[in-house]
Amino acid sequence: MKQTETNLIKACMEYLAVKKFKLFWRNNTGAFKTEKGFYRFGEVGSADIFVVLPPYGKLIGIECKVGRNRLSESQIIFGKKLVKAGGVYIVCRSLDDLIRELEN
Repeated sequence: MKQTETNLIKACMEYLAVKKFKLFWRNNTGAFKTEKGFYRFGEVGSADIFVVLPPYGKLIGIECKVGRNRLSESQIIFGKKLVKAGGVYIVCRSLDDLIRELEN
């Protein structure tokens, strides 16, 4: 089966559940149009998955990419903002990347 970002996100979410991380979620972003206007939800460029680590609530953003897909400019900016605020930004291209980062 061909690896897709959707499949990688799913694998990462399953791993976090199996490892019993207490607080994590899939972060959806996007926009839609109604007759009243255009509505955007989620922070532009924000990570695919967020994890909060105890004991002090460190926030980890996980951006999943496969193949030759690269970070967009807004994803690069978001990652820098998260790190500057004290969080961690992980770009993973495989489940092994995530496991390696979280076990360090």
